[in-house]
Amino acid sequence: MRIAMFTETFLPSTDGIVTRLLATLRHLGDAGHEVLLFAPAGGPAQYGAARVIGVPPFRFFLYPEKNFALPRPGLGRHLRAFQPDLVHVVNPAFLGLAGIYYAKRLRVPLVASYHTNVPHYARHYRLNWLEPALWWYFRTLHNQASLNLCTSRATLHELAAHGFERLELWDRGVDVDLFSRARRSEEMRRLLCGGQADANTRVLLYVGRLAAEKGIERIRPALARLPDVHFAVVGDGPHRKSLEACFAGTRTTFLGYLHGETLAEAYASADGFIFPSTTETLGLVLFEAMAAGLPVVAADSAPTREVLADGAAGFIFDPHRPDSLVQALCAMFYDPARREAVIRRGRETAAQLDWRGPTEQLLRYYRRVLAQPAPVPTAVPRGGKL
Repeated sequence: MRIAMFTETFLPSTDGIVTRLLATLRHLGDAGHEVLLFAPAGGPAQYGAARVIGVPPFRFFLYPEKNFALPRPGLGRHLRAFQPDLVHVVNPAFLGLAGIYYAKRLRVPLVASYHTNVPHYARHYRLNWLEPALWWYFRTLHNQASLNLCTSRATLHELAAHGFERLELWDRGVDVDLFSRARRSEEMRRLLCGGQADANTRVLLYVGRLAAEKGIERIRPALARLPDVHFAVVGDGPHRKSLEACFAGTRTTFLGYLHGETLAEAYASADGFIFPSTTETLGLVLFEAMAAGLPVVAADSAPTREVLADGAAGFIFDPHRPDSLVQALCAMFYDPARREAVIRRGRETAAQLDWRGPTEQLLRYYRRVLAQPAPVPTAVPRGGKL
């Protein structure tokens, strides 16, 4: 199969979208499929069996640390030479417009996948008035596709309520081998604690983008009430300086991004993982923590309850009640029986989520849309070219 993909984010950026995309590209290549990937420039020209076409980037004010790209003349030349069987637009917003345009123009099936709940982010940037327009924009893009894939059932139900059509679930996944084989390291614990670790220190880990919508400030009041807890923050983003000011005077270390085996070792060396966001469509870091045997505390939301089996695979707190977070952290750190039960359920859940399964599911979806009648091309403005 010849698959053309358009993604709004790619290496060297690190987030859940890139993690899923890299795993998908590896498994598609292993299965003998050819992929042409259009992405913002700055990453490798080849990833596994995928050839990458880098598109000159720009910076978007809500995500200043990331590269984004707009459709440009010349992309169609690469696409026509490749002769794709289908086009997959990953989280379409900017560059994905070109994928939608060419799928219609070349009369090949279009698959879209929804990974980021951008309309919710408007509230965190005090742009509430923009939320209805964002729902309209993303609904308009996604409803051009023959199939729209969601990464959680909760997100699927929300999109359906907002008028998105032809929705299906794209199963979750995690690099089980990488995170399950990671081992606790005293050297890593010292790194996570900025050299301040002792035998009584409990390390609370956060991994992810540092942005306003992640709700990381919610953790600050709890640290004041748990003096033996050291907060280790792995990741970076536009909100880092504000967070460093917020957590000044607490036992907190900001480490920037960690990757691969180093990241896996960080999970294995901590004592608990915290996920304070309520805006995620899934939260792949939850599965990474669970695979590493790290108990999870997470803010209550529909996707989080789905991942954590309504609390059987993690501790869920009310994000609007600081006492609720303290109670959840105390249960995780100081209730051995419940802690072990959560770790065991988390490991069992993650062990079933190797990325090969979601990629095989994706290929079944591709074959399904390929079996449908060819789409009718939409009108193209006179003289318009991309």
